[in-house]
Amino acid sequence: MNKILPMMALDEIPEAKPDAKNIIALVKSSGTVTGYQLSDGSVISKEEGISMAGRGEIKGVGIAHKKDTVYLKSLPDGTENNNLSHLPTISHTF
Repeated sequence: MNKILPMMALDEIPEAKPDAKNIIALVKSSGTVTGYQLSDGSVISKEEGISMAGRGEIKGVGIAHKKDTVYLKSLPDGTENNNLSHLPTISHTF
């Protein structure tokens, strides 16, 4: 039951493709997520990340929204250390 409520907060739970990448770090500007670093080393914008996740190219995340903001959210798996909020932050300018 404890995994059901977080899943209900997601608008979309895309099925990840076999070659889908993981998010390994966040790019932030003034505390706001503006992008992601993927497991292949590439750095993408937040918008590109949402689009890629929707196509199944990023695993372990779902798509959610709060008011007018769309964002990626970790799929609950009982492990805290792989949640997006626990990932390191890197610097990058888009």
